[in-house]
Amino acid sequence: MKKIVTVVGARPQFIKAAAISRAFKESWEGVIEEILVHTGQHYDDNMSDIFFKELGLPRPAYNLGVGSGAHGKQTAAMIEGIEKILLETDPAAVILYGDTNSTLAGSVAASKLKTPVIHIEAGLRSFNKSMPEEINRIVCDHCSTLLFSPTPTGFNNLIKEGFDPNTKPPFNIDHPGIFHCGDVMYDNCLYYSARAEIDSMILDTLDLEPESFLLATIHRDNNTAHTATLSGIFDAFEQIAKAAKMPVVIPLHPRTLKVLNKDSENTSKWLQSNGPNVRIIEPVSYFDMLVLEKNCSMVFTDSGGVQKEAYFFRKPCIILRNETEWTEIVDTGSARIAGTAPEDIISAWRRLSDSPPLQFPAIFGQGDAAQYICKEINQLIDCKG
Repeated sequence: MKKIVTVVGARPQFIKAAAISRAFKESWEGVIEEILVHTGQHYDDNMSDIFFKELGLPRPAYNLGVGSGAHGKQTAAMIEGIEKILLETDPAAVILYGDTNSTLAGSVAASKLKTPVIHIEAGLRSFNKSMPEEINRIVCDHCSTLLFSPTPTGFNNLIKEGFDPNTKPPFNIDHPGIFHCGDVMYDNCLYYSARAEIDSMILDTLDLEPESFLLATIHRDNNTAHTATLSGIFDAFEQIAKAAKMPVVIPLHPRTLKVLNKDSENTSKWLQSNGPNVRIIEPVSYFDMLVLEKNCSMVFTDSGGVQKEAYFFRKPCIILRNETEWTEIVDTGSARIAGTAPEDIISAWRRLSDSPPLQFPAIFGQGDAAQYICKEINQLIDCKG
């Protein structure tokens, strides 16, 4: 039986890994042994442990317990820990997801040991290299042997960077294969949303009715590094909530909470007031988040994953950044890029409220991306073997 090491470290990666693990179990049990490595990049219980329970993921065989810290220190600790695991387990390949420091560390450690890297969610580009995530995804793509892009835009980005779409197996780091496969997060949305509606009590807990609230998430470095930026975003939420006559519900990311707690004279007022207009709650589970997304009237976010989930549930979305990797959802008219200036956020909300999106084309596949990816992985390790 061939071994595959999967490296995860942040909430979206747990979710994506669940789809691939499920596909391995359904079609390749006894053929592929998946070894789950948790870097510990997110260590808050609400941001990691609960996802393993909800999604049915096996407990990690290894937990590096790295935690938060400066990018260099955090990434170096991950590289060291992942390298030791790869030397111990000798896998046929390493699966990486997205664009976190865990992704970067896994790609460096594996490629140095000549272990094939499989990058799921390859080819995404914001074309803004001031974002740490942009550096991470570019490096990982160029260390990879198999690259799976969820969208045609991502696939075309890889071609523009010199990847050959006509490359034939056997694949290796100098002869990589690129694929347009659909989105494993859409797989999971279809698989889990009905169960989430039954198991989650979040609407009752928060005393919320469907379509009676707005939902927001904020966690990106660019938005949380400066208290003035964060305060402006919260000011916009306050004004929008009053105008819309419905609250903005914010499951607060630990990074955002840390920034709010630092500035007692300004942004911490939101923690102290937490009134009827801006309702701050603790981070929620995946199931609770699905239910909030499905039942809100609009989403405000700087998260790539939440942008997509809003689209899956046919919700208009305000993107709290100056660019997005998911350009397709903007092209459909279902999302607007607002940046972080309060007046721009409010303007984007008004425009989407006045002209809500009517069409949500199937741009993220048909819900079978994980099976497609696992089939290609199995072929790769057969060729290697």
